[in-house]
Amino acid sequence: MPKIQASTALSRFRVLDLSRVRAGPNCVRMLTDFGADVVRIEPPAGIDPNEAMFAANRKGGDFQNINRNKRSMTLNLKKPGALDVLMRMVAEADVLIENWRPEVKAKLGLDYESLAKVNPRIILASISGFGQDGPLASRPGFDQIVQGMGGLMSVTGIPGSGPVRAGLAVADMSAGLYTALGILTALLEREVSGKGQWVHASLLHSQIAMMDFQMARYLNDDDLPVQVGNDHPTSSPMGLFEASDGVFNLGASGEGNWIRLCKLLDRPDWLADEGYKTEPLRVKNRDRLTPALAGMFKSRTVAEWVDSLNGAGIPAGPVYTVPEVFEDEQVKHLKVTHSLTTDFGKEMHYITPPVTLSRTPGKVVAQAPGWGQHTDEVLAEAGYSDEEIRQFHADEVV
Repeated sequence: MPKIQASTALSRFRVLDLSRVRAGPNCVRMLTDFGADVVRIEPPAGIDPNEAMFAANRKGGDFQNINRNKRSMTLNLKKPGALDVLMRMVAEADVLIENWRPEVKAKLGLDYESLAKVNPRIILASISGFGQDGPLASRPGFDQIVQGMGGLMSVTGIPGSGPVRAGLAVADMSAGLYTALGILTALLEREVSGKGQWVHASLLHSQIAMMDFQMARYLNDDDLPVQVGNDHPTSSPMGLFEASDGVFNLGASGEGNWIRLCKLLDRPDWLADEGYKTEPLRVKNRDRLTPALAGMFKSRTVAEWVDSLNGAGIPAGPVYTVPEVFEDEQVKHLKVTHSLTTDFGKEMHYITPPVTLSRTPGKVVAQAPGWGQHTDEVLAEAGYSDEEIRQFHADEVV
């Protein structure tokens, strides 16, 4: 079959994907959606005791969404000859991505130095929980563990509720995105130097980086971030408010929005109130301002307030459930989903790439692969004969 090509933007690059679960596959998805020739390399079924966590339910929406647009081959790296197969592929590849614990790649002979001997232009991308070295480097890392260690849980939730996990895999997803950015940067640099390099990111560092202004405030201003529920820690009025038939978000941050809000609500007295003269004062006096706004907002519906506020140039929006998200007219206009009929007879719905390139857009063109679906095809591309491929199967190398 022809190689999968979702776009021409990265079509000249081949990526070997040895990553698992979420951070690694999210990184790879950014590359494969824009046309990189990605081969997912995974152990044959029954080899990895954790395979149910990342590969067993291949027909499920999560696996399909995060592993689309790539091919799959099996390779048992514990078998004699398997490393030789992989190194032959490395010789012709541009990027190899893995998210093992740091010591694993050295044991397998897949550290950067070993790869660079075979292909000096190779870019090794490594994602770990806590970094490639240091006192915690060998620990396994999961998103929730890092949400706790990276400070996110301490600022999430209603004040006094105790630490709360964020409702999405922030550390996993951000580590994947940062790694993808690192890979693309390394590919650009290689055009000048002619050399590959080792790109690595950790869930912990990525999570801390995503905390951004909370961390910068603490480090530089001695401002300790805490839980503030649905309020914004440094802006007011900004938060969740109740209308007559539900809730909506208001974002009247900044002096311009504040003036427009006061005019819309016919409250010139608020503009004259010394306690509301600046944003920091409105934050300080939130316990007085928020109830006053809450009393006014209960008089109309969510739709009426959202339309009225946006009409006045004040950011506001409804709060959706997941099903309601996909019914929104703007979400439909943006073509956030794309559907494919799979070879197992089910129509699957995929989240499209959130960044658009005008000439070479990323697309979803192929379902996630079956387990080792393209093994023989990829081996043949690597120059192995039919007899050699049959022997690899007989020896359980693939």
